[in-house]
Amino acid sequence: MIPSSWCRSAKGALLAKEVQVLLVLGGTATAEVPGISAAGATPASRQLTAAADAELLVMGPAAQCPHRLPPLLAGVSPALISWCVLERLGLPALVVDAGCAVAPAIPHIRLGGTPARCLSSGKAMELAAVLRLQQQGQRLGYRWAQCHPQGLLVLAECVPGGTSTAEAVLSGLGLDVAGLVSGSMRVPPHGLRATLVQRGIAAAIARGCELGNPLAVLAALGDPFQAFSLGFLEGIAQAPGSEAQLLLAGGSQMAAVLALALARSALPLRQVMAQRFAVVTTAWVMQEACSELAELLIRVGASYGVEPLLAHSNLHFDNCKQQALRDYELGFVKEGVGAGGLSWLWELAGFSPQALAAACDQACAELLYR
Repeated sequence: MIPSSWCRSAKGALLAKEVQVLLVLGGTATAEVPGISAAGATPASRQLTAAADAELLVMGPAAQCPHRLPPLLAGVSPALISWCVLERLGLPALVVDAGCAVAPAIPHIRLGGTPARCLSSGKAMELAAVLRLQQQGQRLGYRWAQCHPQGLLVLAECVPGGTSTAEAVLSGLGLDVAGLVSGSMRVPPHGLRATLVQRGIAAAIARGCELGNPLAVLAALGDPFQAFSLGFLEGIAQAPGSEAQLLLAGGSQMAAVLALALARSALPLRQVMAQRFAVVTTAWVMQEACSELAELLIRVGASYGVEPLLAHSNLHFDNCKQQALRDYELGFVKEGVGAGGLSWLWELAGFSPQALAAACDQACAELLYR
């Protein structure tokens, strides 16, 4: 649970217009493995997912975005949910390309990263690339926290295959997370993921990788979003005199980033992160029978001597007209592009989940039938 004092500060930031959304895009060849991801119906289409989601978030459902959303097995992009919240709450969004296959055709920060290799290789990224992204994230997080000492930053992501790299990184850090990590598919591919993770860890060990070392684990098994976001968390926590809060808007992928940051920090800084950073996801992730985010964060906290903050929004699509939204209730999609954290902020601002569902229903009709 998130304490009331944290919520009051976050609401104060909303009222003072000191809230910004940072969407970080990344890519991994892990998404090309058949059966590993539903963030696009085919491996080829998943290469466009990050660019298309970022454009939808910024331009909205009525726009003719340069990159079309890839076809999905079911559901619709969670960027639609996030756009509805941004549009109605008036929140600014900044997009960072940490290394995705296709760059979005909207204004964004491009860091020069490239998609990671498949995690099963045990050499997902070069260590030099990890260090560069981590340092870029650290500088940006530090500056943001200094400029907005009472602000709230919402960190969102779009990384097809990212729940698999999350499980790999958590496993590489020494945590037992088998069966706990969610995903975009109706039933997460736990067996396939476990096989990829085992191969990746074995290959990394054969190369002399020091498992448990966060940067080495990232280079062996991670993705560009994780490398940049690790630095971003460190930068916010290290900024002197700042009380800036960080809302980690997502599920398992945010748990992995938090674990990396905790693993690289001494206890005093870990306590700062545990007090000022909160993982916030959707009800669909929290209620999923085939994963357990709460237990995952308990294990992360136990490993590093802290109690991570966790909450979820109450958004549901039971009564929506659009089948693509009702698919969420069947277990498809569930989370992404900051949907859980932003729909939670919607409720914190005093609006009902039902009102957001109605807005999403209208926006989805615009998107599908324009």
